[in-house]
Amino acid sequence: MSTTMEKDPRLTETDRSFGGYVTSAGRRIASGDLGSLPVIVGLVVTWIIFTLLNDRFLSALNITNLMLQIAATGTIAVGVTFVLLLGEIDLSVGSVSGVTSAILAVLITRSGWGNGPAVVAAVVVGVLIGLIHGTLFTKARMPAFVVTLAGLIGWQGLQLYVLGQGGSINIPDGPVTALTDQFLVPAYGWGLAAICVLGFGAVQFTRRTARSRAGLPTGDVTLLILQIVGLAVVLGVTVLVLNADRGVPMVILVYLVIIVVCAFLLRRTSFGRHLFAVGGNIEAARRAGIRVDAVRIAAFTISSALAAVGGILAASRLTAVTQSSGGGDVLLYAIAAAVIGGTSLFGGRGSVWSALLGMIVIGSITNGLDLLSVSSAVRFMVIGLVLVVAVLLDSLSRRGQPQRR
Repeated sequence: MSTTMEKDPRLTETDRSFGGYVTSAGRRIASGDLGSLPVIVGLVVTWIIFTLLNDRFLSALNITNLMLQIAATGTIAVGVTFVLLLGEIDLSVGSVSGVTSAILAVLITRSGWGNGPAVVAAVVVGVLIGLIHGTLFTKARMPAFVVTLAGLIGWQGLQLYVLGQGGSINIPDGPVTALTDQFLVPAYGWGLAAICVLGFGAVQFTRRTARSRAGLPTGDVTLLILQIVGLAVVLGVTVLVLNADRGVPMVILVYLVIIVVCAFLLRRTSFGRHLFAVGGNIEAARRAGIRVDAVRIAAFTISSALAAVGGILAASRLTAVTQSSGGGDVLLYAIAAAVIGGTSLFGGRGSVWSALLGMIVIGSITNGLDLLSVSSAVRFMVIGLVLVVAVLLDSLSRRGQPQRR
């Protein structure tokens, strides 16, 4: 669900006021279109519960650790969102992150490549893998489940082959390891937050001016001011907390840049509109002249490319690549994050911001249970329950709506 008046095409001219926007949002909630509301409420409740159980949960040190923990898998979740918007699934992202990080480590330690070229090569491999998956899915008409399941197994095998008998490669200190080991000094953190708020405000007011000159409704300026103030408060509190520890982590900046770029791609480009159209109703998209196969291939390519970036961030945090890199719960958490955040498994509805929200929820639950020394068994059951609730809400919200496929 769109969070701003400008981005919601369902708002009429009379709705483009603060009161009208609230009324329109109320109608959508009443009709079952809850958007990100459940995950936001769930996140607040989760934080309250864990804070009551352990006063260290919302400490500056723990919040910083939480941010560091979610960046790698969160990046993979952003890529998965593109495939989920098609109503498809990508089961290979964990293995893709593992094999590309292994290639990165081998190029740096054994082939003598510099960090920059090695990172580019790893991402290029991710892109090629995505092209293979997308081509098999669209041209060979293989189900995405089968294609990416084969990728999950096959790329994991290639990862073991690349790592060799040792099964583990340590990454020497350098730009790659610095991604998760460097923090902005407090002044830079505040300066970055100010730039973000001013930039957001400038873009919104510029868009408002352009709409006014074109004779289009501009909406209530009160809502725009509230959006800017809200962003300032969120960024201000975040920077304040992180500065109380080590500062804003460099890896979080990388993560947020990826989210912003992907959000722009989905909401402000023809590719994004075509992706939503294909996910919403593929036959209608074909009749509208959309190159459906190209959109699908691009979605799988982006998914694998961001899986490679996520693998690089994970290797940076661990300063090593092992046989278990990209394995374990990486795939499950990446998909669960997108779904819990509000991206529909049925396609056509969701956003990369929902993946961020879902990743924060999963990271908070995992982090909080770890602080309480709760076993992994309980952690998996809790996250599984949250995922079931998220999918149930999505299914219920679609009752009574016309079928789009």
